[in-house]
Amino acid sequence: MPYDPLSIIAPEIAERARQVRLVCLDVDGTLTDGRLYFDAAGNEMKSFSVLDGQGLVQLRKFGFHVALVTARPSLVAQKRGADLGLDTHIGVLDKLACMDGLLERHGLDRGQACFVGDDLPDLDCLRVVGLSVAPATAHPWIAEQVHWRTRARAGEGAVREVCDVLLAAHGHVPAILAGHGSRDGRRA
Repeated sequence: MPYDPLSIIAPEIAERARQVRLVCLDVDGTLTDGRLYFDAAGNEMKSFSVLDGQGLVQLRKFGFHVALVTARPSLVAQKRGADLGLDTHIGVLDKLACMDGLLERHGLDRGQACFVGDDLPDLDCLRVVGLSVAPATAHPWIAEQVHWRTRARAGEGAVREVCDVLLAAHGHVPAILAGHGSRDGRRA
């Protein structure tokens, strides 16, 4: 029997996922494990999961609006977002205002948004969206506030878990497995 992403979540989470059209993601501690690496010259480095990247590419292929929204000014995050064709906002001081602007641009309401975050700068967004998600490694204050907490750790497939649930909730898995959603030309 094929893997069913909806089997790992409660039915009410699947229903929330069916409403989602915009996916906003924090970067550090969500798409990465939260560690920051600097070389001797002060250049920043991060590690991203290709599993997460492939999930985000699939979301885009099936019409989801996907955005990275991070408070940290990070050229690495900007580059990763560009590689995946994502709407990327770095150095964001007010994540809620940024997300609301994206919703307005796409003609959506907060109930159609999913926000994935791990710590206090994400809390305002997590409290108001239709589907709020935290990675398994999120800070406890955040984990207790969200609709769903992934099984996977941040930077190790947590975002892919969210992508798979969204794609399954919208009925796109058969097309993906048939090869209709997998070829985008972008590296994950």
